Amino acid sequence: MHEIATFSIVACDLKAHAWGVAVASKFPAVGAIVPWARAGAGAVATQALANTSYGPRGLEMMAGELSAEQTIKKLIAPDREREQRQAGLVDASGRAASFTGKACMDWCGGLTGPGYAIQGNLLTGIEVVQRMEHSFLETRGELPERLLAALEAGSRAGGDRRGKQSAALYVAKENGGYGGHNDRWVDLRVDDHLNPIARLSDLLELQRLYFGKSPKSGRVKLQGEAVKDIQTIMKGLGYYTSVDGQYDDTTREAFRVFIHNENFEDRADPDAGWLDEPVLAYLKKKLLQP
Repeated sequence: MHEIATFSIVACDLKAHAWGVAVASKFPAVGAIVPWARAGAGAVATQALANTSYGPRGLEMMAGELSAEQTIKKLIAPDREREQRQAGLVDASGRAASFTGKACMDWCGGLTGPGYAIQGNLLTGIEVVQRMEHSFLETRGELPERLLAALEAGSRAGGDRRGKQSAALYVAKENGGYGGHNDRWVDLRVDDHLNPIARLSDLLELQRLYFGKSPKSGRVKLQGEAVKDIQTIMKGLGYYTSVDGQYDDTTREAFRVFIHNENFEDRADPDAGWLDEPVLAYLKKKLLQP
């Protein structure tokens, strides 16, 4: 059985009712093993000689109002291989705990603070987790962006001393999933890549682009140059044939089909004639610039 040399951060945003994990490793598909989270319960990272039962069992314990520290003690107590395990937990109240077994490979260790636990093994040094902590605390924005910033900082500090292969970001938020039907707010994985954290960042940008929403002030009215841009884009993709700057019935129906096919239904209204500015900027950059 392979030891998963890994660095991870487990954290929460209690105001947003969100809990999550960001992780990277020189190991394939680390996202299938390390991160676990449930809104209202907490989050768990299980690594080194990972015991994947720590994830669901830990969440159940914390959902039952055990603290992160109480939970990790109960998880490791009956585990005969606990000295080869590493885990980080944050509970429903934001209390954190990190455990590193004595047999984990150097550099190994972790640190905790209010609402976060950071840990790693087989790292280039302690500076990896220290830089992750600093970045997490200094970064502004929502929990997924702060977790990713911490992961990027850990990588810049040296990360897994064996190299790079996979990364993952999993964040649970109450009613944060697609359509508001579950808590799986962000669930992104890069299973095998030369630069997995950079690719993970790209995927988070795409998720924000497709599933985010702009305020009314961030909407672009489809008139003038904006219409010409959209008509040019649609013409290049075969949805439309002319570019005249008029948002008429023909343009409106072509735009409706285009938006549906490109999965931007939540970020535009063909009848009202507007499109969220980040989507227009993305389309122009992707399809209009040489």
